[in-house]
Amino acid sequence: MKSNPVIHFEIYVEDMERAKRFYESVLGIKLERVQAPTPETAHMEMWSFPFDKESGMNTYGSGGMLVKMEGMPAGGSGTVVYFGCDDCAVQATRSAEHGGKVHMEKMSIGEHGFCVLAQDTEGNTIGFHSMQ
Repeated sequence: MKSNPVIHFEIYVEDMERAKRFYESVLGIKLERVQAPTPETAHMEMWSFPFDKESGMNTYGSGGMLVKMEGMPAGGSGTVVYFGCDDCAVQATRSAEHGGKVHMEKMSIGEHGFCVLAQDTEGNTIGFHSMQ
């Protein structure tokens, strides 16, 4: 197994426009529309987080996307995706400003930096991590 076995993540949403606004505003990024790769996935609406397309899944870190799909409701899962940032307190503030909720304010995790737990506009628990 490679040193970073996580290669992709999906965050399921009910209201794609609301979810896109939240993530773009909180993370200061632009999501990119992903066309359905097969006829079997044509019913899915997908928007990708930025990632190094040249290296694809062969580089450190993972790509991921927001997905709207019948039968896959948002919220309530036990998996938490952590987004890296310069200072996770900034993303905590932005989360609250853009319709999310902060479950756990910036907390030290010792030599591993700091983290925040928040909830997006779709009810999904997400995390933010920074070294300062």
